Amino acid sequence: MKRKLIPALCILTALLLLPGCSEASKSSESQIFAMDTVMSLTVYGPEANAALKAAAAKIYELDDRLSATKKDSEVSKLNASAGSYAAVSETLMEQLKTSLEVSKRSGGAYDISIRPLVSLWGFDTSSAHVPPASEIASAIKLVDYRKIELSGSAVRLGEGTQITLASIAKGYTSQTLINLFREMGVKSAVVSLGGNVQALGTKPDGSKWRVGIQDPKNPSGLVGILETADTAVVTSGGYQRYFDENGKRYHHILDPKTGYPAQSGLTSVTIVCPDGALADALSTALFVLGKDRAAEYWRTYGGFEAIFITDDGNAYATEGIKGAFSLRETSYRLGFISKSGAGQ
Repeated sequence: MKRKLIPALCILTALLLLPGCSEASKSSESQIFAMDTVMSLTVYGPEANAALKAAAAKIYELDDRLSATKKDSEVSKLNASAGSYAAVSETLMEQLKTSLEVSKRSGGAYDISIRPLVSLWGFDTSSAHVPPASEIASAIKLVDYRKIELSGSAVRLGEGTQITLASIAKGYTSQTLINLFREMGVKSAVVSLGGNVQALGTKPDGSKWRVGIQDPKNPSGLVGILETADTAVVTSGGYQRYFDENGKRYHHILDPKTGYPAQSGLTSVTIVCPDGALADALSTALFVLGKDRAAEYWRTYGGFEAIFITDDGNAYATEGIKGAFSLRETSYRLGFISKSGAGQ
């Protein structure tokens, strides 16, 4: 059985730093392994070293708090309290509110109460496998975001309800780091947390960051390049984490309504949004919805842009990033999605 974990985005940020360059253009970098992901952080300016130290501490704090697999985490304690109200931190409450908003708007295509299914498939372990259909049917009955009740600073999970923040925690973390850097006086920084990239400002020379969107058919290559500044770019794709069993491939993005990996006609969804946590949740929700329903979500709610890569090898981008996204892999055809619904 083959299992694979592939980062979804890369940052093309090379700068030629010559002797005598200004303090603002000097960079410091660090790599951290947390949340089952290699995280790369680059900060520019005189505050860089202090900012990276503070960022590392914050990452480990959030990892310990938000993991559903660490028994002493805040999420695990909330899961253990299912059936009763439990006070939660502002950190957890913010993610719950964002998650439930996306769940409601997507009609349940996104649902953090999917943990029973994730555990059943083994995607939160090293032993992913196809479970019996009868067990999937039983687990689906426990998945329902409407059984997560918020009241002030307290949360009540319905009996049997278990949550996982795997689809939003890295986005929340990247947003937290960018906010931290900004508070420390940093003007230019970029963080890459697996499939999540988020930038503060522009590069020190004023140019935009260039984020490579990986090719699902050839993850060592790029479909295209997005030029952006001061925003998050988050990709979810069926090629990122998967296993093969009996000659068939199963990816990790489960459809809460079927209990099986989503078959939406998409191989990846990239969200461009100022809010890293929202971008993270949306990348999963829109992948499950499929291109047409995802486009309607974008038209209805807005506040973000998106790039969709389809199973048939086409790329579609929302019109708000026209001119910022360009194809690099010529086997793809690029179309743009308009607010009017024309030109798809």
